[in-house]
Amino acid sequence: MLVLACLGRAQAAIQVGEKFPSLDAVALEGGSIPDTADKVTLIDFWASWCAPCKMSFPVYAQLYASYQSHGFVIVAVSADENQAAFDAFVRKQSPPFTTLRDTTHQLANQVMVPAMPTCYLLGRDGRVRFVHRGFHGSATDQELREEIDSLLAHPSSPP
Repeated sequence: MLVLACLGRAQAAIQVGEKFPSLDAVALEGGSIPDTADKVTLIDFWASWCAPCKMSFPVYAQLYASYQSHGFVIVAVSADENQAAFDAFVRKQSPPFTTLRDTTHQLANQVMVPAMPTCYLLGRDGRVRFVHRGFHGSATDQELREEIDSLLAHPSSPP
């Protein structure tokens, strides 16, 4: 089980309005990083052992289907160190969006992810616009839809 190394650090977690770290600058495994330039991007940190993470993937698949053609991307970043656990989760969920592994927790530590799952919704400028700690079913789905709609409707200005 992952114990987040970010707990207890003096440095602050990434905040709304800050630029999200480059995905290309960290060692993520499992596939290629999609083009996120000028796109609204949801970056989700998850783990195979996390029950709310399992509930979030079908909702994210629906979000992706609804918004992908409008310039929306999802990158799901697993904290799993165990390749077999990651593979089994991805095989069972069969997500239509990119799923990668942060085996060294380099990105999770940079961002200082507070809990599994946590997702960061980025504007087209790559800045964090919304943060969702945990997954709360239809409430999270509705909030994300409203936020994605606002970011897609106003591409040049933060909400």
